[in-house]
Amino acid sequence: MSREFDLESLRFDADGLIPAIAQDDESGEVLMLAWMNRTALQRTLKSGRVTYWSRSRQELWEKGLSSGHRQSLIDLRVDCDRDCILMRVRQIGPACHTNRPSCFFTAVRDGQEVILSAPVE
Repeated sequence: MSREFDLESLRFDADGLIPAIAQDDESGEVLMLAWMNRTALQRTLKSGRVTYWSRSRQELWEKGLSSGHRQSLIDLRVDCDRDCILMRVRQIGPACHTNRPSCFFTAVRDGQEVILSAPVE
C-alpha cells in the first residue's frame, strides 16, 4: 500500500519540531538524534541532503555543510504515532560534533559510564 506523503499529518511539538533519528544505512548503527521543523524536513526530502533545526542557534543547518561530515538521505520512515522520524542515511565522516562516529558513544554498564569510541583523528 502506498499513498502520497502528507507533511501535515506529522505531529510536531508546540515549538513546531519533531525528533529525527539518523541511522547508518549500511551498519544499522544509530548515529544521532536531532530536531527538524517543517522547512528542514522539506529541504531534506527535496535535496536528499539532511537538514536539521538547531534549537540553540534557532536556525536551519545542513549536516556537514561546514565540517564536510555530510548525511545523504537513503530512506525516511515515520513512526506509528507520526511524532518521530527515522532517517536511514549515508554518513560521510563522523556524525557527532565530538568527532566520533556516533553521538551514542557512552554506555552505562553496571552503574559505570563506559566510553565506547574515541574521536576520529
